[in-house]
Amino acid sequence: MESTRKRIRVKQMALRTEQSYLGWLKRFAKFAGEVAPKEITPAHFGDFLTDLATVEKVAAGTQNQAFNAILFFYREVLGLDPGDTAGVVRAPTRRRIPVVLTVPEVTILLGELEGSMALIGRLMYGGGLRVSEVVRLRVKDLDFGQGQLIVRGGKGDKDRTTYLPLSLHEPLRNHLDRVRELHEGDRSLGHGNVWLPDSLQRKYPKAAGEWIWQYVFPAKQLAVDPRSGVVRRHHVMDKTVQREVKRAAGKAGIDKRITPHVLRHSFATHLLQRGKNIRELQELLGHADVSTTMIYTHVLQRTAADDRSPLDDLCGSNSTER
Repeated sequence: MESTRKRIRVKQMALRTEQSYLGWLKRFAKFAGEVAPKEITPAHFGDFLTDLATVEKVAAGTQNQAFNAILFFYREVLGLDPGDTAGVVRAPTRRRIPVVLTVPEVTILLGELEGSMALIGRLMYGGGLRVSEVVRLRVKDLDFGQGQLIVRGGKGDKDRTTYLPLSLHEPLRNHLDRVRELHEGDRSLGHGNVWLPDSLQRKYPKAAGEWIWQYVFPAKQLAVDPRSGVVRRHHVMDKTVQREVKRAAGKAGIDKRITPHVLRHSFATHLLQRGKNIRELQELLGHADVSTTMIYTHVLQRTAADDRSPLDDLCGSNSTER
């Protein structure tokens, strides 16, 4: 297990990925039983994945996480190719229509968010950001001059640009003034160095203490880095944003299943309604395949003003429930 952890860190993979991979490898080891690591064969790999789908009946995304973790173990740690996995029973993939808010609903929801969470919510809707992307923004990623956000290391470890709404320029500048004061206070206590990937830390030894590398949305408290043991200020956590958005949705009285990702779905759908080209939207969202972006066209078809049930033609537009 320790050799896997070291390999993950050599490849500078995220802490969350490290935790996920090690968790799956523990389950795989339990499944393999008394078999020694060097005696593990590709057949064990396939049997484990098939068991997840047929016995535990996990979702496709969960099985894919296990697949990636064990594939990493085979290739990067054991130096083996697991070979053909075509015989593995895969969990069924279900394409679900995303939850989308109307413009008035977005307005109400954002109005219930407060402080820095209000900025986070507006950036997610205004730029189509994932929650993991918005909390990891650094000062240098805000390009006020060009009016754009630079999303670095997004899903698939890809960089992209998206909108930095003009309406947020002044609120963000005011927010950054407060963050700078917080950073200066941390520096005076000897805790002003933000986390950086090892390669950047080696290339730019002083960068961790520089203002441009600090998080736009820092956590309220200092914390001990679980990998290095260094006391520093991390970014606000994903689950904090999720909790606050859920709270805001409850106060807004919106009877839909609301998560932060709904703001990204709404961003995409509303741009399509305004005539945005599907390929341009793909770039803004950072989708590797345009087929992923096409899901929003299905939502659009159901929200078109002239698209209605034939029952409404029979009953008339002024009919009411009886």
